[in-house]
Amino acid sequence: MSVTGTALDGRTGRTAGVGEAAGAEPGRAVRVAAAVAAGGLIAAGALHAVWVFSPWPLESRAEFATVVVGVDEAHLPSAPLTFAVAGLLGVAGSLVLAGARPPAHRLSGSWPVRAGLWTVAGVLGVRGLGGLVASGLGLGDVPAEHRHWDLVLYSPLCVTLGGLAGYVALRTRRRSRTPKGRGVMAA
Repeated sequence: MSVTGTALDGRTGRTAGVGEAAGAEPGRAVRVAAAVAAGGLIAAGALHAVWVFSPWPLESRAEFATVVVGVDEAHLPSAPLTFAVAGLLGVAGSLVLAGARPPAHRLSGSWPVRAGLWTVAGVLGVRGLGGLVASGLGLGDVPAEHRHWDLVLYSPLCVTLGGLAGYVALRTRRRSRTPKGRGVMAA
C-alpha cells in the first residue's frame, strides 16, 4: 500500500482505490451500471416480444409501423425476426450481468462474455449514434413521427445502454495471469 492509499495490481498494472483490493469484485458503480443496462435490455426484449402480438402502447399496427419502426405497415419486420430481436436483447442483458460477476466466477472473465460485452456496447453505440445522425440530419425517408422519437428516445436509449455495457466491459476487463512469485506490489 502506498502513501496515497492505492495499491498497484501486479496483474493489470492499474491501481486499486482505498478499500478496493487489487483483483477484487467489481465496485458498486460497475454493479449498478450492469443492473441498469441489463434491466433496460431485458425490458426492451420483453417489449419486442409484446410487439409480435400487439402494437402497444399505440392504437394500431399502422401507427406502430410509422412511429416505432419508421416504415409502412406492409414493411413491418416478421414475427420470427421480432422474436429474434427480443431474444438477442435478453441475451445481451444476461451478458452484461455475467460480465459484472466477481472475478472468481467462471463466466465473468471468459472470452465469450468479454466478446459479448464489447459486441453489445458496439452494436448499441452504432445504432444510437447512427440514429442520432440520421434523424438529426434528416437523412433517409422516414416519417416525421419516427424521426422525432428516434431523437428523443430510441437513439439516446441505445447510446446510454451501449455506454453502460462498455463501462462494464472496460471496468471488468480480464486480468492477465501473474508470473509465479509476483503479486500486489507495494510502493
